[in-house]
Amino acid sequence: MTTSAPVLYESKASPNARRVRIFIAEKGLEIPLRAVDLGNKEQFSPAYKAINPRSQVPALVLADGTTIAEVPAIWRYLEEEFPRHPLLGTTAKTRALVAMWERRAELDGFAAVMEGVRNAVEGLKGRALSGPHAYEQIPELVGRSRQRVANFFADFDARLASVPFVAGDAFSAADITTLVTVDFAAGALKMPIPAGHAALQRWYDEVSARPATKA
Repeated sequence: MTTSAPVLYESKASPNARRVRIFIAEKGLEIPLRAVDLGNKEQFSPAYKAINPRSQVPALVLADGTTIAEVPAIWRYLEEEFPRHPLLGTTAKTRALVAMWERRAELDGFAAVMEGVRNAVEGLKGRALSGPHAYEQIPELVGRSRQRVANFFADFDARLASVPFVAGDAFSAADITTLVTVDFAAGALKMPIPAGHAALQRWYDEVSARPATKA
């Protein structure tokens, strides 16, 4: 598929797609969006599988027809192609710290919420993992997922007691994943930031007020 400019295939129902939309908005870019209707299983249609055989969103299609999927890969492309307003760090040290903390936010928080949701929601029976293959739900994992999310909140509250942003002194992609995780947990698992997590709440109030988070 060839386009005249990059196009982002995404869905408002996808927290992963939201991570990319916020990244794009923070960088001040204007990239056309194409909605993929996950509720009607459009991600499994032949037309969309020709774009991304893994049947996942988001996917960025470049002008030459190349598809870049996976959030970190899309971020990397956009950061290098459009270096203004960097979100992945500006030095070897800050790039490493952003990568480290973003990875922790994804593994300890985002993935834990996703595990809980996909093993609990009735409409995801047989689809416990996203992608091209079918996997049955394991309801017993939901309790563990909730504990993982609670631990994520506590760990990131401790981190944010000593720094203004997740990776240090500057807003970065690590904050994007953490913000989306907090909202995802509150909406999908009914687990908002617990009372007493003052540092995490302070950070959340500040970051969620940024205009890009509404993207």
